[in-house]
Amino acid sequence: MAEAALDAVCRELREFPDAARELSIPLAVPYLDGPPTPLHFYRDWVGPNRPCIIRNALQHWPALQKWSLPYLRATVGATEVSVAVTPDGYADAVRGDRFVMPAERRLPLSHVLDVLEGRAQHPGILYVQKQCSNLPTELPQLLPDLEPHVPWASEALGKMPDAVNFWLGEAAAVTSLHKDHYENLYCVVSGEKHFLLHPPSDRPFIPYELYTPATYQLTEGGTFKVVDEVAMEKVPWIPLDPLAPDLARYPRYRQAQALRCTVKAGEMLYLPALWFHHVQQSHGCIAVNFWYDMEYDLKYSYFQLLDSLTRASGLD
Repeated sequence: MAEAALDAVCRELREFPDAARELSIPLAVPYLDGPPTPLHFYRDWVGPNRPCIIRNALQHWPALQKWSLPYLRATVGATEVSVAVTPDGYADAVRGDRFVMPAERRLPLSHVLDVLEGRAQHPGILYVQKQCSNLPTELPQLLPDLEPHVPWASEALGKMPDAVNFWLGEAAAVTSLHKDHYENLYCVVSGEKHFLLHPPSDRPFIPYELYTPATYQLTEGGTFKVVDEVAMEKVPWIPLDPLAPDLARYPRYRQAQALRCTVKAGEMLYLPALWFHHVQQSHGCIAVNFWYDMEYDLKYSYFQLLDSLTRASGLD
């Protein structure tokens, strides 16, 4: 009896993503020709937890005309910033049997720009991706070039952003598949970002495993070693690379259906909370994103239930 009940639960979990997709998931990420009103943004996108790309939302930012690598060099080149350094471009990602975080270096932004422009070399792949509001805390000189928040989104969400983050890196810098508890407005100022997205309803097809956390350390000789973080608990993370999934090991991922989109300079992606995303970029891409903490409402509770049932049923 218990085995039959478990089989029924597993069957419902496997069928749920298709039902959710037919009901509410677009076949492609829709485009808006301009910013929505706060009411439309909440009603059409935040409430239904649906992504969209918004054109003409940044046209009034001076950054859109001004920000380039030479401008950054002239304006903030001498400023030291936190830089993630990895041997292969993957920070916060599963490597072997470890969840490995990047080495962090404090470097003048001019050195990062030198590497991006081929004027200098540095071991590994560099990515300015500190988060934690690194734009106002590390590069406040750039704040006059953009708005401190997205007014129509702040009104719709009833709050100001929790963080405003600056992103700059090499094309080899990749963000592994993960999800966040933030409503994310991702603004590309220069270059392009390439997103691979899965809705939260795809959770039964997306594997998680527990990993010992570790950190890359950069040696004096310019090589990397992996050092375990012994005081930290194991980290649940997605071991699968959606660009080259190991379907022999994770056969259920075959049933997931990713949405792919490219966000170009001057465009803003609304990435709803709890959507899984994997991110690549063009070389030297410059971007800013605004994180608004999600509402921990029934939508959050439903996802937690889906996540718990997936783990308890052994689908992971």
